[in-house]
Amino acid sequence: MKEFSRTARIADFLKRELGSFIQKELRDPRLGMVSVIDAEVSRDMSHAKIYVTVMGKDSAEEAKESLDVLNKAAGFLRSQVAKINNARTTPQLRFYYDSSINRGQHISKLIQDAVASDRSRYPEDDGE
Repeated sequence: MKEFSRTARIADFLKRELGSFIQKELRDPRLGMVSVIDAEVSRDMSHAKIYVTVMGKDSAEEAKESLDVLNKAAGFLRSQVAKINNARTTPQLRFYYDSSINRGQHISKLIQDAVASDRSRYPEDDGE
């Protein structure tokens, strides 16, 4: 159980710090507005999957250019994190597009559309 909490703490630390470093340190115009959504650290702490979204990009294909920039900068970002991380090792970073937010927004819209459709079909029903 202790190992889980350590990987969770490292993942939380990476999520917080990478979000800050990406915004402040990376100056590539191809990057766009990147948000770090989640981080998963392997049990042996050697690798971390970093999940991001890019504002205005609705698929991994659309976000490919931003992901390429992030994955090319992974070594630099890892070295920046290592400077402030007092652990013996800092995991290798790999960036992935996270589509869960877009999926959630899509599902919310479908639900809203269905509710609006029901209201227009049954206007006398006040939801009772």
